[in-house]
Amino acid sequence: MKILRTPDSCFAGLRDYPFEPQYTTIKTHDGQDLRIHHIDEGPRDGAIVLCIHGQPVWSYLYRKMIPHLTSAGLRVICPDLVGYGKSDKPAAREDYTYERQVEWMGAWLEQNDFSGLTFFGQDWGGLIGLRLVAAHSDRFDNVVIGNTGLPYNPDVPQAMVDEVEDYRANAPTPTLFGMSKELRSLSWGGKASNPALIFAVWQKFCWETVHPPFGLMLSMMSEQQPTLMKVARALLHKLGMRAPLPSSVAKAYDAPFPSAEYAMGPRAMPSQVPSLPTSPSLEQQRLAWEFFESFDKPFVCAFADDDPVTKGGDAIFLNRVPGTKGQPHTTIKGAGHFLQETRPKEVSQVIIDVVARSAA
Repeated sequence: MKILRTPDSCFAGLRDYPFEPQYTTIKTHDGQDLRIHHIDEGPRDGAIVLCIHGQPVWSYLYRKMIPHLTSAGLRVICPDLVGYGKSDKPAAREDYTYERQVEWMGAWLEQNDFSGLTFFGQDWGGLIGLRLVAAHSDRFDNVVIGNTGLPYNPDVPQAMVDEVEDYRANAPTPTLFGMSKELRSLSWGGKASNPALIFAVWQKFCWETVHPPFGLMLSMMSEQQPTLMKVARALLHKLGMRAPLPSSVAKAYDAPFPSAEYAMGPRAMPSQVPSLPTSPSLEQQRLAWEFFESFDKPFVCAFADDDPVTKGGDAIFLNRVPGTKGQPHTTIKGAGHFLQETRPKEVSQVIIDVVARSAA
């Protein structure tokens, strides 16, 4: 397995990311060293909050939340998933699977011997982190999730499966703005005729775009910008510029991927979401849900009301996880998908309150 490492120079001068890097080396399935980065902030004796990011971001996503959490006396651990941020990046698509991400982060967790954890996960941070909770339950005291899920879809009709697979194989590659428009119509609650087909637009965009404009995407989604600036950046992108007029946020989210060869992790990951009964990890997801259906530790949901990918996704947890009963779940208004960027204080307060109740 070929493994890449983003040069440190790519991360020089990042705004609002003053954190000292920490590194853990684990072994891959073929015996190679794989270096995983994390940041570790706050008092050494504080209750530990483990924050896991999703796709296509990295621990930079938590820079606004860390001061709120540490000022409340909490110790905050934020790793970069393999393929992201300052962590090593296997270079081939087949190097990445859902199960390997869970195994890699499980090895990282055990090697660091973290315990007494309050977990927070969003996007793929939830998909991977919830599997970590299931596999290492004795290390976790509380769970908080936002804008994420634990997908398990064994009963999708074959006609819908065929429709998605035909789209993946034969449709043209979506443009950035075409993909964004399609995702805004996504609903997992029956409003869309085939939600897996709409989600496949994101999967296809990521896989077939050789060097996706992750920085531009995150900036457009999470930053307040004058309308004229948004229009100018959109037009310049349509004219062929990958990262037009980048803000400091855009530069930070592009930093781990200085060229296309470094971007295989976030390109491959959407295709690994087990949205169909033909998806890998189906049995592992069934077992994880079996675990959570008897999970009675505090489990709190804090979802945005306007995220097209996960809106309403908290309902399945509220219905099936015993630990959600009697907890002060919240809906965060107008936060969009990356609520760590747009509502860091509100999300942090949910976590702070969970830890405080647990310690009382």
